[in-house]
Amino acid sequence: METLKAIETRRSIRKFTSQKISNEKIETILKAAMYAPSAMNYQPWHFLVLEKREDIDKISRINPHAEVMLAAQAAIIICGDSKAEINTDYLVQGCSAATQNALLTLHDLGLGGVWVSSYPNKDIIEGIQKYYGLPENIIPISIIAIGYPDEVKVSEERYHSDKIHKNRW
Repeated sequence: METLKAIETRRSIRKFTSQKISNEKIETILKAAMYAPSAMNYQPWHFLVLEKREDIDKISRINPHAEVMLAAQAAIIICGDSKAEINTDYLVQGCSAATQNALLTLHDLGLGGVWVSSYPNKDIIEGIQKYYGLPENIIPISIIAIGYPDEVKVSEERYHSDKIHKNRW
């Protein structure tokens, strides 16, 4: 799939079939995520892959906005390492870029997914850290629910020239 087509056609998918996701596809998604840009190329990310039903479902009990996890066949928690990047703003930016790379790649692989935030909600962060045994310096930034789509979403036009300003506002 061409890059621009992937960007224009990727949509948040919240309904999934029961088909399992292969390890090969998960590995491809993780590889793409790790090629994201990061400040000073610190690459401050770690990835927690969830494949067990009870571990995927637990997110929906920790994060009230993550009910989509109940239908997902896999999930990836994108975490930032505060020892690798002490500036939290840069850490969040790098992990967000990794999240977007992962979403575009899973779309290219014929999968669906949706970005669920954990950062900056302290209760969600601490709940994830506690349940999944994350070290104190590992901060869950985002979560991606993954599965084979059981819904079709059409992309709407998002390019709006009135939001473009040149040289000065």
